[in-house]
Amino acid sequence: MAVLYLFVPLSVVIAGVMVWAVFWAIRNNQYEDLDGPAHRMLLDDDDPKIPVPSPPSAHDPSVVKAKIPD
Repeated sequence: MAVLYLFVPLSVVIAGVMVWAVFWAIRNNQYEDLDGPAHRMLLDDDDPKIPVPSPPSAHDPSVVKAKIPD
């Protein structure tokens, strides 16, 4: 029974902190735009994610042409 003298005030303090956190979040516009970041993530298609390699040019020294035997 004596433990109630500890847990009841402690639960009131924790509940007060939770209520304060909710009001702080509302005042600081934490709930302003919940869908915007999700939509921006899905619609961000400005550049391709997989680069397409360009064909090698004739003047590229790293390209070795194979010789076909006669």
